[in-house]
Amino acid sequence: MHVRTSRFVPTPAVLAARALPALLISSLPARRALVSLLALPAMLMFAACEPMTSDDPDTSAGPWASGTVAVPADADWSLRAERTEFRETASYDEVVRILVQAARAHPDLHLTHFGYTNEGRALPLLVAGAGLEDGARSMDAGSTEAGPGAGGSSGVATPEARDAAGTLAAEVRRVSAETGRPVVYLQGNIHSGEAAGKEALLRLVRELAHDERPELLSELILLIGPIYNADGNERVDLRNRPRQHGPIGGMGTRANAQGLDLNRDQMKLDSPEARSLAHLMTAFDPHVLVDLHTTNGTRHAYHLTYSPPLHPATPSAIDALLRDDLFPWVTDQFEEAFGWHIWHYGNVGTRGGVRGWYTFDHRPRFVTNYTGLRNRIGILSEAYSYATFADRILASERFVDGILDWIRAHPDRVVEMIRAEDTRDLRGTTIPLGAGFAASAPEHRILMGDVIEEHNPWTGQPILRRTDVVEPDPMPAWVAFEGVDDEIVPRAYLVPAGLGAVVERLRAHGVRLEEAEPGIDLEALADRVAGGDPDGAGELERFRVRTIQRAEQPFQGRNEVAVEGAWEGFTASTASMGSDVPTAGAEWLVVPMDQPLARLAFLLLEPRADDGFTNWGIMDPWLAEGEGYPVLRMR
Repeated sequence: MHVRTSRFVPTPAVLAARALPALLISSLPARRALVSLLALPAMLMFAACEPMTSDDPDTSAGPWASGTVAVPADADWSLRAERTEFRETASYDEVVRILVQAARAHPDLHLTHFGYTNEGRALPLLVAGAGLEDGARSMDAGSTEAGPGAGGSSGVATPEARDAAGTLAAEVRRVSAETGRPVVYLQGNIHSGEAAGKEALLRLVRELAHDERPELLSELILLIGPIYNADGNERVDLRNRPRQHGPIGGMGTRANAQGLDLNRDQMKLDSPEARSLAHLMTAFDPHVLVDLHTTNGTRHAYHLTYSPPLHPATPSAIDALLRDDLFPWVTDQFEEAFGWHIWHYGNVGTRGGVRGWYTFDHRPRFVTNYTGLRNRIGILSEAYSYATFADRILASERFVDGILDWIRAHPDRVVEMIRAEDTRDLRGTTIPLGAGFAASAPEHRILMGDVIEEHNPWTGQPILRRTDVVEPDPMPAWVAFEGVDDEIVPRAYLVPAGLGAVVERLRAHGVRLEEAEPGIDLEALADRVAGGDPDGAGELERFRVRTIQRAEQPFQGRNEVAVEGAWEGFTASTASMGSDVPTAGAEWLVVPMDQPLARLAFLLLEPRADDGFTNWGIMDPWLAEGEGYPVLRMR
């Protein structure tokens, strides 16, 4: 693992931050008194909270574009967390200020945005990599294309305008294809109270701007999105995320401005942020996505836990790369270099009478699980909630460094593996619709820890702080799922063009759709899709809905739906498709399943799939018991 002394040797500011709670919190053990006294001068220097000042740049309509404007020698590169001894975290404007400075300071850093939040904040994206043509920089500065953010005072072209002009996203794909360099997307702040990832990424940006990490720019292409839940970030409250150890000056909310958890929205795409992320994945096509979080719950001894994509439909090669190679290597390096422990995400619990370490959830609503279904490497990072804010930032950036070091050492393996998965033909194979834990799991020595209770000095609320206790506790560890309810991948799905909400979401995900000739009958369409394949003329199937169960209470803005039924042979002349779905003279869209996003399309369209369009109620207008599901498939 690449270790930089400037980052990993604790500075006086970091040491003061670690000692700060001892000065402000009552009833601490006597053994901490000496540390408290030593830290007193540093604490007094930063006793007052630091508000935003009129000197902070107006980034609401500010100079977003990359350019050649020189950055003053005395430019302020400090971060709010550092200035306040880790009591506070950066605002949206402060994040943008650092990104703007970075793009102006270094010719290989390019600032754009990849979409918008619910309240209209542009989601900033710093693209870092050598070899991107200068034209990408200048065209970023504006566009004559109509539409929000396309040029004007904002200086930011829309993603559509940039792609049409052959800029940035296309440049990233071109340079990656020509050089074999992996593209890595680093995301922070999906839950804005979990701010350590945002701060860690800003520190990485600063190092790139100061040319301290030239190997990253020459060997990789980085996409850095530090503030995904930008609206939630601005809803600072000192009582958000109770018991988490700071930042004691407040943090943002878990949900976005709609009240949606962005880490539950990646399949249904009800938020503009989730749609923006789907667009980024399609436009920039990163090989790897790293999503930086903070966890709480079990009082373990790990500074950070991690997870690969957990849906069992994830390509086995991706799962093996992470579980067998990347994660073990980074885990070993973490302990050797820093004496810190990291391992697979989980919590201690009891299920079926068995006490064990259980990971979270296989469903593709979660960003990293969704990433796996796009044939991409998804990595979840969870810094430990009860470590100090300063240590959570350190853990997050050390983990990112380890990931990037491993990818730099194995670029061909990453790129070739993903190319192979994108060209794999899944038609006729089986994919599980759901998942569950196996009956038993291998035993692992889970490292349990302890905490002490302190109090936020400004609210009096209890917060928990990890101690250095490490107690191995052998127990079965369920850190993977088994697939259940396998279904055969068809040759194609046929979607009536009238299913507007379905069609629009498929396109938002980047799934390839082909338009059939207007008025073509189904038999003729099936023959065309089969393409004269001698193994079959293209048998059509329709799912007959037997039962429908709708949740009584909404979750994430929707009442989830479960259907039972079975696929059966279908011809337009012998059965009805169901209410409001025409079969004669209809306009059809074909979803071919020999495309890279076949796994994703399968789980979106199969009626019994976890997190599919049926599950989220998007198919509800066309569902009725005893009737046909409104999408056909062709075997």
